[in-house]
Amino acid sequence: MEPLSENKIVIITRKTRLDDLIARFNSVSQAKFYVEHLGADFSDYEKEHSDYILAVRQASELLSAIGRIHVLDREYLTNYIFGPNDVVVAIGQDGMVANTLKYLSGQSLLGVNPSPDRWDGVLLPFYVKDLPLVIPEVIRGQRGHREVTIAAARLNDNQELLAVNDFFIGQKSHVSSRYQIEYAGFTEAHSSSGIIVSTGLGSTGWFKSILTGAQGVVGKISGNDFTIESNDDFSWDSEYLYYSVREPFPSNNTGTELVFGKITKQQPLKITSQMSENGVIFSDGIEKDFLEFNSGMEAVIGLSGKKGLLVV
Repeated sequence: MEPLSENKIVIITRKTRLDDLIARFNSVSQAKFYVEHLGADFSDYEKEHSDYILAVRQASELLSAIGRIHVLDREYLTNYIFGPNDVVVAIGQDGMVANTLKYLSGQSLLGVNPSPDRWDGVLLPFYVKDLPLVIPEVIRGQRGHREVTIAAARLNDNQELLAVNDFFIGQKSHVSSRYQIEYAGFTEAHSSSGIIVSTGLGSTGWFKSILTGAQGVVGKISGNDFTIESNDDFSWDSEYLYYSVREPFPSNNTGTELVFGKITKQQPLKITSQMSENGVIFSDGIEKDFLEFNSGMEAVIGLSGKKGLLVV
């Protein structure tokens, strides 16, 4: 059977919880002893692992009949060079789809749910059985896509970090983050639990939690119903971001005026670190994917200029 395309189909995989336990305790039996000693159900780890391995194997078999395949663990994404016409298939959870997307440059990405009974999968609209139908349509250009806006954090030493869901900017430990924020022509010194910058794709995650918490606090204090301005139009391809400061502390030296706002191409957000150590900017909830952000460093947060393409 002739392949439909000479371009690669790249399958992105991840380690399971069981893989991580085995790496930590050197064997399945040791991992089992540890988990069961704590009163947890080890069979759930085994089932998740076996379901995932089966999904990857079946996907590989189905896709090998369509074109050349390459299986890549997500920890190698930072160093992998994708071909311009590669089709990328991420098998895992929503977070892995988002993490993969920021390393692509216009390639089509499909999210595959390996365990529908386990994961809701907002970004995982496909199952393994769908691949023989969907992938040929993608290769022929007959399948729809949704564009995803990607955020960028650029430091004054020319380092750059991208985010598909959100950025966290602040201390990596649970102490106050100190920085100067500049937005819409105003500047203010802050002491807070850090800043969250969200894309439209990430607006139902950390960003939603912050708004919900703020709404609940204000409602309790006022004794009245309180509704934050609706962000229902904050879609995946929105040409703006939102920033929100977590737990800003008012004092003689720190303010609380610049705690929420919209970031656009014309109106970026500038932050200058005043943290002597442990200041970081990390993206998409992955603390290992970070830039150091200590005293004197400046970060400009805005739109990256490129779009992700999610197959629907």
